[in-house]
Amino acid sequence: MPDLASGKLRLDEPAPHVARLTIDNPAKRNALDHEILDAIAQTIRELDARCLLITAAGPVFSAGYDIGGLPRDEFAHEAESLVAHPFHDAIEALEAFPYPSVAALNGHAIGGGLELALSCDLRLAAPDAKFGMPPARLGLVYSHTGLRKFIDVIGVARTRELFYTARNIDARRAYEWGLVNELVEDDELEERAVEYAALIAANAPLSLRGNKLIIGALLSAEGALDERVSRELVELREACFRTADFAEGVRAFGEKRRPVWRGE
Repeated sequence: MPDLASGKLRLDEPAPHVARLTIDNPAKRNALDHEILDAIAQTIRELDARCLLITAAGPVFSAGYDIGGLPRDEFAHEAESLVAHPFHDAIEALEAFPYPSVAALNGHAIGGGLELALSCDLRLAAPDAKFGMPPARLGLVYSHTGLRKFIDVIGVARTRELFYTARNIDARRAYEWGLVNELVEDDELEERAVEYAALIAANAPLSLRGNKLIIGALLSAEGALDERVSRELVELREACFRTADFAEGVRAFGEKRRPVWRGE
């Protein structure tokens, strides 16, 4: 079982034609840093499997981006680089994987950790897991491609609720929303996830590839934007990293206090 990203990511084959990636960064609650994200992107592009299973070690799936370790004097630049490059590359590689992917959510999936899970085709979750998107508490404008993903899965009204309130939802509510396909008891999740992935991988590869390609094309057509509008949305997002509110939001988050917003 190869260790990747200095041991913070592991790859194995728990069933025929199933590749499993396990995030193992317990000191940071499985937060996604440059090394992990780069390893996810590179590994997925090289996989020879008919189903990809992504999970994590310990009680948390992922606390999101690892922004806590970014240098304060270059915070805005580094934060933008983390989100724009390695995270984008990892998500792009996951979405380009030609066969179905499954996320086994052993615990909380927050922020970028939740988008990573949502970029998989299917999701299983432990009943005690919680899910949330905290950008509004950080002064962060989320990517339009990421928001599109949430709208595709849970609809406009629930996406608004998740992003506008920045509150976490529990696994039962996530299941009712369609964010999670199946709830599985903690002590059964690992076995059930492998069984679920193996069931998929045992099906006809041409059918798996073809159906995934068609579903992806249909969703892309529904969410297509004019090139000018898309560019403007990217610029809006990039600008937020250089605002006083974003710096204050992250400071307050790290100091566990309420931020003082200035609207600039």
